[in-house]
Amino acid sequence: MRRSEIVEAARSWVGTPYLHQASLRAVGCDCLGLVRGVWRELLGSEPEMAPPYSPEWAEAVGRETLLEAAERHFVRCEDIRAGTVLLFRWTAGTPAKHVGIAVAPERFVHAYDGAGRAVEGALAPMWRRRLAATFDFPGVTD
Repeated sequence: MRRSEIVEAARSWVGTPYLHQASLRAVGCDCLGLVRGVWRELLGSEPEMAPPYSPEWAEAVGRETLLEAAERHFVRCEDIRAGTVLLFRWTAGTPAKHVGIAVAPERFVHAYDGAGRAVEGALAPMWRRRLAATFDFPGVTD
């Protein structure tokens, strides 16, 4: 798949209402649901199903669950390019628990409760400070 296809798919989710644990475009999604939905659109079946999780799952578990899953199914990369999957920590010293998809080096699509929907926004300094890891979808080409 090409990076432009990832960007097109991610942008098609903008406006999807925020709904914890959901992953259906135009119906509802959370940040993980957005990435899961883009995966299904571009690659087919998900490689593993996400278990039920609470909004406080990362704090409750205290493990890098999201980062570990990303390591299993995505390809770690260094640069932020269109189509790069971005993992964030809400605060320093806590497990990564937010994810989005870059649509350009300075912009990304993500879903979070505070916005109430999936949005495209600037990868501003506050987001860059929280960046925990970057990944490419498997098989991505330029």
